[in-house]
Amino acid sequence: MKVTIFALILTTLTTLGAAAEPVADFAIHDGDTVVFLGDSITAARQYGKVIEEYTLLRFPHRRVNFINAGKGGETAKGSLARLDSAVFAQGATVLTVAYGVNDIGWGMKADEAHKQEYLNAIDEIVDRCQKRGVRVFICSAAITAEEPAKAEQGFLQRMCDEGLARARAKGAGTIDVQRTMREVQRRALASNAKEPDPKKHTRLHVDDGVHLNDLGQLAMGYAILKGLGAPADVSRATVDAHDPAAATGDGCRISAVSPDPDGVSFTRIDERLPLNLQPLWMLYGYFIPISDELNRYSLAIKNLPEGRYAISAGGRPLGAWTAAELSRGINIASASADPWVPGGPWDAQGHALKTLTDVRDELAVVRRGLDETLGAHPRVKRLETETIAIEKEVVALQRELSRPVPVRFIVRKESKQ
Repeated sequence: MKVTIFALILTTLTTLGAAAEPVADFAIHDGDTVVFLGDSITAARQYGKVIEEYTLLRFPHRRVNFINAGKGGETAKGSLARLDSAVFAQGATVLTVAYGVNDIGWGMKADEAHKQEYLNAIDEIVDRCQKRGVRVFICSAAITAEEPAKAEQGFLQRMCDEGLARARAKGAGTIDVQRTMREVQRRALASNAKEPDPKKHTRLHVDDGVHLNDLGQLAMGYAILKGLGAPADVSRATVDAHDPAAATGDGCRISAVSPDPDGVSFTRIDERLPLNLQPLWMLYGYFIPISDELNRYSLAIKNLPEGRYAISAGGRPLGAWTAAELSRGINIASASADPWVPGGPWDAQGHALKTLTDVRDELAVVRRGLDETLGAHPRVKRLETETIAIEKEVVALQRELSRPVPVRFIVRKESKQ
């Protein structure tokens, strides 16, 4: 992957368009325990971690627990037997439910009888959740690799639509994952149409056309976050290169503004942070509009003399922009002068958080599996206790790492070559 391609995409992503929308509330609240219930796509333990990382970074003061209750091969009907143990016994307050493909046997059982089993199960899941005060969100199934126009009218979409309608009628939350993911799929297919080499085509699935690859999992996480009301704005800062007193912030504070002949410097402290994952992850932004719709971390600098300006934050280079671009405002959420390393300190925090989230998730898998795999071990209870203790320490590290810190920005005019 060439850096020049990254730079082209990053320039597109960092230029802000319409005015940012106000920060809205989010369906995941302080003190919640969120459980992800579903089949093998959920059990792959990827999209749930995207939601976890977003929540930690965007709402660093909310204490939220996340549990993956996915099970490979399961149907909505099959989940009913373990709702008590996998969901309610875990203290769930929020539940997302994503089934459909297995319910119709990957299309081989796409008939009225199996559809009715699915719909009846959705009804029962909602009823049992509401009885226990669990805020449930019924999701349509993840898309398959089927051609979008055909899938839009297909049995799976129609069945899921009926399930969503029945859940809404009962007052449950609903998220149409399929249609949101399908827009991502259409962008990928449009890009593939311009690429003659099939080996370079972008896909959302592995070879079976059902299970999701990394891009597909991120698209599903994005779809659910949108359905949960995830706000697009992180924060917005405006600095005047001539007038230190004119600095303003929404979701952040600006202080120690110091203009000089070559630019300006200032300190920014945010209330929350943007989502960032592994290096080059925002290349997925070419297909998934995360930058515009989930990750607007804005910086505008007014009244700079004409020219091109390099920006560093906390000693880390973000890149360079023209005075006109900076006056309009840029999105620095994932900006980096070197695509292989994190940009600002918040980017580095996001990368480190992803590692901790993976560790926490692996520990949870070990803990839940001890009874099944080491039931006869003489010290299994001690092992469970110690695993829980380690997991709690990792969670504390996640929360500490998600907290914003003051960052010193330096904006300097580049010399002409």
